[in-house]
Amino acid sequence: MKTAKEYFDEYAVSHQNETNQAIHYICVPLIFFSVIGLLMSIPNTFLENTFNTSNPLLENWAVVVGLVISVFYLRLGFWYFTEMLLVILICIIANFWLGNFIDLLYASIIIFVLAWIGQFYGHKIEGAKPSFLKDLEFLLIGPLWVIQKLGKK
Repeated sequence: MKTAKEYFDEYAVSHQNETNQAIHYICVPLIFFSVIGLLMSIPNTFLENTFNTSNPLLENWAVVVGLVISVFYLRLGFWYFTEMLLVILICIIANFWLGNFIDLLYASIIIFVLAWIGQFYGHKIEGAKPSFLKDLEFLLIGPLWVIQKLGKK
């Protein structure tokens, strides 16, 4: 497995343009947030029956997938894992809250589509294909890259 620095360096190659970077600072978190919302929209009857509780904040597919992808971040480093675990938890709580006011599935689909349109527009400006077309792991690196870049500013 590559190191975090190797991933960041490779990801940065197709993210040099400042406009593309600015678009990524907005769209990558929105995509991550919307994916959490989409996962939370999946019926959780199986999870409720398996774990025999009814806590909607803990028993949803976003928590299951979040725990699985956290292993990837833990392999990159403890602090990357900690940062992304916090992001995952914030997204779950925010989506749970949002779902009280609007249909979470439709909101997540709209956010997802619009954010991807923004992403592809940014890459058109950049003149480079998105990194995930080369390696799907970059779909997990993108949110961490944004955190790291914004943390330095």
